[in-house]
Amino acid sequence: MADSPPAAPGPPGWNPAHPAPAEDDIVKCVACGLCLPHCPTFRLTGRETAAPRGRIAAMRAVQEGRAEVDATFTVMMDECLACRACETACPSGVPFGRMIEAARAQVEPTRPIPVRGVRRLGLTWVMSRPWAMRLMGLGLGLTQAVHADRLLPARMSAGAPRVRLRDLARPVPRRLGSGPVAGVLRGCVMDVAFRPVQAATMRAVAACGHTAVMPEGGCCGALAMHYGQPEAAKRMARQRIAEFEEAGADVVVVNSAGCSGHMKTWGHLLADDPQWAERAQRIAERVRDVLELDVPATPCRGDAVAVHDACHHVNGQGIVTETRRMVAASGARPVEIPDDGRCCGAAGLYSVLQPEMSAELRLQKARAIATTGVSTVAVANPGCAAQIAAGLREIGADVTVRHPVEMLRPVVPPGP
Repeated sequence: MADSPPAAPGPPGWNPAHPAPAEDDIVKCVACGLCLPHCPTFRLTGRETAAPRGRIAAMRAVQEGRAEVDATFTVMMDECLACRACETACPSGVPFGRMIEAARAQVEPTRPIPVRGVRRLGLTWVMSRPWAMRLMGLGLGLTQAVHADRLLPARMSAGAPRVRLRDLARPVPRRLGSGPVAGVLRGCVMDVAFRPVQAATMRAVAACGHTAVMPEGGCCGALAMHYGQPEAAKRMARQRIAEFEEAGADVVVVNSAGCSGHMKTWGHLLADDPQWAERAQRIAERVRDVLELDVPATPCRGDAVAVHDACHHVNGQGIVTETRRMVAASGARPVEIPDDGRCCGAAGLYSVLQPEMSAELRLQKARAIATTGVSTVAVANPGCAAQIAAGLREIGADVTVRHPVEMLRPVVPPGP
């Protein structure tokens, strides 16, 4: 069935029925341009409309009633990777991450109804149900096992994670160790395509003297928030908060950069909800990316390992040295990738929604890794891991992608 035409744009200004970029955030941008060299899409295209400054100018025009949320505005917001490199570079402290999320919440109601339906099905229904994610993972694993994924469009298969059926059949311990309780996010993609990382995270948390507990719940809501579905993101946040509270978690450990970055903003996300605001802030303050843990481990590697910095580690969380510390704790020698920390082009669903720019960024990252001469690259985000692995396959580089926690041999203390 052909897509129905997009809804006719309304009058200039924001749609009051949906979140919008705050005026106080918009006016912080002084259009100095210091963000431009750090923006991956601007570096690829050279277009002002593909730069943070241009996107904020478009938001300001809508805010002031000089423009509307139309097709041009939608393209500008959709082309953004939401990598937040501009935030790190900005001397004025412009909170671009939450601005782009709010702008996309404005765009979402203007999309064709079938498109909105598919996006809502995936982001708010499938992602929030672990059984549905496992079913999708099984289907993807079977498809990849018989190489039928080659028949899929490149945009669907290039950035898809490799699902190993033997990993899916191997359960992850849901409780391990002794001591104060540390809740471990089960998540969505991590629990389907990165089971060994999940198990390694449980061992690492236990080695830190905690009882690692992984509640049965799933997605944290990061992807829904990134792609214009804030109500779904709030619903998933409330569910996860309740689970961690029920588990009695003194700390919440997350092994995905995008998830830890999002969960640390739960207090802001639910700030207007009187029943959840304090609870959300309390749990958000307890969130730790697994890279932030000082895991006692026995060094067992001696080779060089390239280190890829996930955007949602560097930008927003300031996690840089921690990644190298964990790689070194495994006994490996961390090696820098000569690409100035540029985004790999994964960015959640970006490889599907913006395949051309995503592919170029993927190849740039893979080639930069290949120049280091390493056999392993450490990557601590599922989207980055899948994207980089695809790029390395495309250029024929024999480099293995591993999560830093997966490389550790943690020293787990004996139980009571």
